[in-house]
Amino acid sequence: MDQKVDEFISRHKNFANLLTDIRKVILDTDLIETIKWGMPTYTLNNKNVLSIGAFKSHCGIWFFQGALLKDRLKVLQNAQEGKTKAMRQWRFNKNSTIDAELIHLYVQEAIKNEKKGLKIKVTKKPLIIAPELMKLLAENKLLTQTFNELTLTMKREFSDYISDAKRDETKAKRLERIIPMILNSKGLHENYKNY
Repeated sequence: MDQKVDEFISRHKNFANLLTDIRKVILDTDLIETIKWGMPTYTLNNKNVLSIGAFKSHCGIWFFQGALLKDRLKVLQNAQEGKTKAMRQWRFNKNSTIDAELIHLYVQEAIKNEKKGLKIKVTKKPLIIAPELMKLLAENKLLTQTFNELTLTMKREFSDYISDAKRDETKAKRLERIIPMILNSKGLHENYKNY
């Protein structure tokens, strides 16, 4: 048991009981508990199998290769439709009850799939830089140089962050926000990663 997971659960008072019950089921398996991306994550042979987390309106289990699970009861959903290929989540609200046996079945299936090496191959889409970001980069040589040194994932996060904004005013505000992040080689979601 990782003490940081205890701390994570205690910070999410609305879902502490649910998270504790889910955690008990998971700890009764071969999975190793750790913290990644600020969330309790469970691995097998250093491979991510699942994670638990909590937000304002729900908590849940994220199966990294959840699309491979049979999901006979249709409890899993795609976390980001159109973006996420393999990951699936099982959400619980504060009125939910935990069926430990059912969760155990899903977790065991995920473990078996990991042991078999089953994976959904994710093909990386080409990086398309938002026109507004492209214009900003063209105007600032230092920004361009630093941006080019970032990982592909970081570049994609910044570009998508701008592209996803619907209004020009929002795009302008976001561009302003990311300039210091790029210049300091900090990712858009850096705060969540440094737990």
